[in-house]
Amino acid sequence: MTVRVLLVDDQILMRSGLRKLLEIEDGIEIVADVGSGPDALAVVPACRPDVALVDARMPGMDGIELITRLTADHPAIASIVLTTFDEDEYLFGALKAGARGFLLKDASPEDLVAAIHRAAAGGTVLSDQVAGRVVAQLRGELPAVPALSSREVEVARLVGAGASNREIAAELFITEGTVKNHVSSTLRKLGLRDRTQLALRIANGDL
Repeated sequence: MTVRVLLVDDQILMRSGLRKLLEIEDGIEIVADVGSGPDALAVVPACRPDVALVDARMPGMDGIELITRLTADHPAIASIVLTTFDEDEYLFGALKAGARGFLLKDASPEDLVAAIHRAAAGGTVLSDQVAGRVVAQLRGELPAVPALSSREVEVARLVGAGASNREIAAELFITEGTVKNHVSSTLRKLGLRDRTQLALRIANGDL
């Protein structure tokens, strides 16, 4: 069976490299490569991928949010996170969102190809570096929700003060896209629905 693969990464060099690496493999067809979550959602109905290789950290809509949307709207697609960020936030966030795999970008080409086929067949794939942490969590050795980073706390408190993304970006000397990523990450970690719930939590002194 030929596995139809969608590449989602905001770095064009990474997408180009992955395409060149995978399109020569028997049994794999690259049906599209895009640079953002919204673009991925837009092309899915036409390209009908079996597997989506998704970067974790992207401006606007991060990989976890994209996988959440894909799982809800296109459950037949097997999503695999392919990232340089070996962080619990992305690992457990991706698995909770419905990802079938989590690989680091230093994975060998052979491991990546095998992971694509395994995910397409309904299996789960984890890089060696993170598999132990997943087992530890299942045994109750790790907290289910990662703690907020110091930057996330800063952003959350500014949200609580009523600041817009633009105002927060100017205050902290970061981009608006980075602010959005921090807000999305904070909402996910705290199990909150939106900025209003976050602001209420701040107002109650819970952060």
